[in-house]
Amino acid sequence: MPNEVINKISELAESVLTTTDFFLVDVEIKGGDTPEIWVSVDAEDRGVNMDECAEISNELGFLMDAHDVFSGRYRINVSSPGLDRPLVDRRQYPKNVGRKAKFKFETDGEYTTVEGTLAEVKDDHIIIEKDEESPLKVLFNDLVETKIIPSFK
Repeated sequence: MPNEVINKISELAESVLTTTDFFLVDVEIKGGDTPEIWVSVDAEDRGVNMDECAEISNELGFLMDAHDVFSGRYRINVSSPGLDRPLVDRRQYPKNVGRKAKFKFETDGEYTTVEGTLAEVKDDHIIIEKDEESPLKVLFNDLVETKIIPSFK
């Protein structure tokens, strides 16, 4: 049941986002007496502000009510993924070029984790620059997780 609900919410969220420059990153449902729906959205070349999140939330809530997704009360939280969340969509990479990150990837069945700067994003791979070492090419298909390391300069 939860996967069906998440799929339905994702479908409705995607329909709300078609008229914007945002894309859906994730939908989570956290339990309790009043379910909380966490919807993460992002844009390829900019951030997401609170007013835009509120508008998306209102439209999504209207559609969820119209489609009877929940029979009782629920709460929707729409936000950008935030720096502490891994990049999960290729469209998130270009706006993070030049930022330091921790990259986990698989090569020949082995997992490797490196820290470096996201130097380039291509159609099928990224280039990671590490201090004093040759740049590293990693295919998107081999990436397991990418987390941006916040810089507070």
